[in-house]
Amino acid sequence: MSRMRSRPTTIRTVVIAIAAAAAWSLPAAAQALPPVHSQPYTWKNVQMVGGGFVDGIVFHPTARGVRYARTDMGGAYRWNDGTHRWEPMLDWVSYEDRNLMGVESIALDPGDPGRVYLACGTYTNERAPNGAILRSDDRGHTFERTDVPFKMGGNEDGRGNGERMAVDPDDGRVLYLGTRHDGLWRSTDGAVTWKRVASFPDVTEQPPAGLAPVQRRRWGGNVGIVFVLFDPRGGTTGRPSPTIYAGASLMGRDNLFRSTDGGATWRPVPGQPTRYRPTHAVLASDGMLYVAYGDSPGPSPMTDGAVWRLDTRTGAWTDVTPDRPDPAAGRAFGYAAVAVDAHHPRWLIVSTYDRYEAGGENIFRSTDGGASWRPIFGPGGGTFDFSLAPYVAFTPIHWLFDIEIDPANPDHALFTTGYGGYETFDLTDADAGKPTKWSVMSTGIEETVALDLLSPTRGAPLISAIGDYGGFVHRDLDRPAPEGNFSDPRFANTTSLAAGDGNPSVVVRAGAGVHGDASIGYSLDGGRSWRPAASTPGPDSRLGDVAVSSDGATWIWTPARSAVYVTRDRGATWGASRGIPAGTRVVADRVDPTRFYGMDLFGGRLFVSGDGGASFVERTFSLPGGLPPRPTDPFAQRRGDSRGGQDRLYATPGRSGDLWIAAFDGLYHSTDEGGGFAKLPGVQEIAAFGFGRAAPGAAFPALYLVGRIEGVRGIFRSDDVARSWERINDDRHQWGLILQITGDPKEYGRVYVGTHGRGTQYGDPAGPGG
Repeated sequence: MSRMRSRPTTIRTVVIAIAAAAAWSLPAAAQALPPVHSQPYTWKNVQMVGGGFVDGIVFHPTARGVRYARTDMGGAYRWNDGTHRWEPMLDWVSYEDRNLMGVESIALDPGDPGRVYLACGTYTNERAPNGAILRSDDRGHTFERTDVPFKMGGNEDGRGNGERMAVDPDDGRVLYLGTRHDGLWRSTDGAVTWKRVASFPDVTEQPPAGLAPVQRRRWGGNVGIVFVLFDPRGGTTGRPSPTIYAGASLMGRDNLFRSTDGGATWRPVPGQPTRYRPTHAVLASDGMLYVAYGDSPGPSPMTDGAVWRLDTRTGAWTDVTPDRPDPAAGRAFGYAAVAVDAHHPRWLIVSTYDRYEAGGENIFRSTDGGASWRPIFGPGGGTFDFSLAPYVAFTPIHWLFDIEIDPANPDHALFTTGYGGYETFDLTDADAGKPTKWSVMSTGIEETVALDLLSPTRGAPLISAIGDYGGFVHRDLDRPAPEGNFSDPRFANTTSLAAGDGNPSVVVRAGAGVHGDASIGYSLDGGRSWRPAASTPGPDSRLGDVAVSSDGATWIWTPARSAVYVTRDRGATWGASRGIPAGTRVVADRVDPTRFYGMDLFGGRLFVSGDGGASFVERTFSLPGGLPPRPTDPFAQRRGDSRGGQDRLYATPGRSGDLWIAAFDGLYHSTDEGGGFAKLPGVQEIAAFGFGRAAPGAAFPALYLVGRIEGVRGIFRSDDVARSWERINDDRHQWGLILQITGDPKEYGRVYVGTHGRGTQYGDPAGPGG
């Protein structure tokens, strides 16, 4: 079992020098310069608030204000009770370790409020690396790491189920971890080393016979062990607890197991229901074990479920389901989570899942151990305050997979959703039939995925294209957009944004319209108001890339897997562009409104239009060292799609005919519309590329790049046409996987970085020269 230190290291330095014959001519040869320090930057999240699936919250049982949250692909967070914000704990995760950004489980030591453990790993497929256990004794400010010989699925089905990892309350050196495919594991030295529990039953599950390939991929089984619980009653401090429970996501067979000899042997709990899969469980202080069940682990669809109570003293099971599903009658749903008040063992809440056919998701409250229930939401029930994240007002509660009652305050409860979560401070008002008040609890959590970023030449600092929630116009980077996310039309994913450099009031966006909305929209006032285009090129036109001429009058849209289309009347009519292959991404010249460019990098073909996109002329080009090979693996790191900066063509702001190719493994520049491309030495790998305002006294825009230069990975800025580069991030700010980067044309040094699950960051120079 390997042990690796994961404390953030000191800032690294890199300088790449490229000699040039004249001020802005192409580089001729590499020449080493004395090393200099990286440019210090200050980094902050662009505020959207939430924006992704917070799939678990863990309170410390005795230390007031100590709690943590995990997300499926955006790391983990620590609550700051002084600032009332969540703080990210895994921003130091590097590109190479990006798999750690999916957090499978969090465990706390009941005897030591400083100790926290994270089980990390995003996927279990054959391409994903094994997971790791991160352990901290300072509440997640620093971590030590143990790599484990199995995979975790922080972003797979069952990720919203209970905590798979737990610390023994009687002996903090002992931890158990339930895995998806590799059984139950135990550590007896504080998570430094782990060993599989050989006596635990085999809980692997095979898909039902006869499933088609697509059905097999969507099959929600084989999720493994979804919770581990210790029973502290009868234990002795300093010795391992004798009684432990573990639940496995199984149907039609035993799925709840118990050990009464400190984990040496395990047996199924007698009399247990096996009709559904357990999703969550909680053990009350009076010995009652409450289990929520569904017929899928979620967030795959769930059509049936229940809530049961086990009296652990007598072994008696009781069905305490608050609202019984009836799939045959159109009331198909299940149950996702259950929580019990730490000091009032008969006070509990449970949450539904997929209850859209029966009036929407709900939380039910009981003060008599499940004998009777009250709904929290519905007529006369809970009210919501969306002010901390205005966009959530337009999105129903969904993926309600964790609910918690603060062990220090019975009035304080939280629940998670697919865009963060809510909290109340008057939960017990429900017991008197009064409505409870809920507000957004996600301040500090930023889990969006940036699919495109646009910083116009005038107006708003940033406009973002976001997965799942469309996108935002950010007029104040430190406050959520008061109008919420894009509307008229409203998108799920926005895949592309464009504006005219000379007329930035015209902004066009393309994506996937929801609820019948169009999949392309535009603004004539810099994003203050929107409207759908009058028409689309065809009934299946959606997603893809858009380009807007510098004067804002001509738009070119390449919908997903479609031809290239042009309009000059805001979408009233569309015409197919001639001379350019279907599916080609097009960019506009940043000065000449008649000129557009497209590229087939792997075929060495450049397509140039001088008539506003009506037709394109094909030119061949070559690259020094040869063209890159066309990728054959759809999962290969090299991607020519709209979600990565690599293998794409860019046009330089303020310079007509000036083009750049940001290939996955190199940077190339042409000053004559692609007549000749020169390779910029030192750049070894590119994940994202963009431009920003020129440095004071410079005549060429600043360049920004995410990737690897001279063996150093990071975020870089060049103020001298790629003659030299400075690393502008440090090892504390890496965010796993970065998809997008653009500078701000209005403010030198300001840069926006779009991550894969840690929101969009913005950075400003913090040191000399900034």
